[in-house]
Amino acid sequence: MTSAARPHAPERDAPVVLAYRALGLGDLLTGLPALRALSDAFPGHRRVLATPAWLAPLALHSGSVDTVVDCAPLQLLPESLASPEVAANLHGRGPESHRVVLAPRPRRTIAFACADIEATRRGPRWRADEHEVVRWCRLLQESGIPADPSRLDLAVQTSGSTPRSGTRPSFILVRARRRAGGRWDAGPRSPDARPPGGIRS
Repeated sequence: MTSAARPHAPERDAPVVLAYRALGLGDLLTGLPALRALSDAFPGHRRVLATPAWLAPLALHSGSVDTVVDCAPLQLLPESLASPEVAANLHGRGPESHRVVLAPRPRRTIAFACADIEATRRGPRWRADEHEVVRWCRLLQESGIPADPSRLDLAVQTSGSTPRSGTRPSFILVRARRRAGGRWDAGPRSPDARPPGGIRS
């Protein structure tokens, strides 16, 4: 098991709120408002995100989690995450992902309703046509946790300095996605968005 933690994280014996989202970069970014809502709702807890290890620097930089535990999609979570106070399935609608989240025996589970998983049958209903950002915020909202879908921002910090309004960032995050016909699309672009030296892969 590989894990990463931010400095000054709560003690390891603090109650744990576990978020499960073992997917990719775009999935982490669209899940940020929900992760931040969980963070606000449980300020005294150690906030743990189960996701691939390569996403740890960005996840920790977001300020929404204290610890990142490496995991692969739909694989069992490490024993170190046993008995969290709260576990939120921000990965899917089940049943497979629900079983992963329930395996550590959380005291409270936040997940969409799934007929195959008795513990979730009273949960919020899944909407197939819902935007990912809105979907995971609604899951929390209907579970009694306020969540704001607009909380997508990430602070840019260079050389240990505080970012200043109007300054050009030293990097730009690009997420390419495949469109119909097999072409790759990095999304809307403008000349002003091009960093010095171009985009690095």
